[in-house]
Amino acid sequence: MSKLTKNQKLALGKIEAGKSYTLKEASALVKEITTTKFDASVDVDVRLGVDPRKANQMVRGVVSLPHGTGKQVRVLALCTPDKEAEATAAGADYVGLDEYINKIKGGWTDIDVIITMPSIMGKIGALGRVLGPRGLMPNPKSGTVTNEIGNAVKEVKQGKIDFKVDKTGIVHTSVGKVSFTPDQIRENAKEFISTLIKLKPSAAKGTYVKSIYLSSTMSPGIKIDPKSVDEN
Repeated sequence: MSKLTKNQKLALGKIEAGKSYTLKEASALVKEITTTKFDASVDVDVRLGVDPRKANQMVRGVVSLPHGTGKQVRVLALCTPDKEAEATAAGADYVGLDEYINKIKGGWTDIDVIITMPSIMGKIGALGRVLGPRGLMPNPKSGTVTNEIGNAVKEVKQGKIDFKVDKTGIVHTSVGKVSFTPDQIRENAKEFISTLIKLKPSAAKGTYVKSIYLSSTMSPGIKIDPKSVDEN
């Protein structure tokens, strides 16, 4: 195990062992314990009481963060020519169809989100082996397969994210940057966790939200009391 740096020791010293913090406290504390020289991402990890191997306990959804993600999201709109102007006006970074499908076949994946139309999914299906492992495959459930191309691009650019429980029962996502104010971090995290709670599968028994941790890139995790999420 590698030795802790001086900054890591100082960060750990600010977190009280065994304590569960309110979301409001954690949103301020995460800024204090972050020592990176770059604008680190703020992440939330929620362990759920579900068995993701069972289809009726899969948790997946989308949420629009009130203050955005703080990240520059690169969007590719794969659409028919009549939708290209709409996608461009909404802020898509790349707009087109066959030329980008061929680029992706060649291994190009320098994008964060792909938005497309139902009529084009037949062409995109062949890209599954490239896009699937990178989490880039468009999906109607996440709003990335739609005829409302402009709206979909706009929402993603403004902070709409999609999430899915992993095979260990944990949902992990970024809810902002350390440069955000504590209130912005808290409001984004609250929106994400509240959405997660609304998506509780009827087949899930026992405690649904088992644990919540807030952290930043390379910082220790701060344990959050789930009951505090709805507090102002």
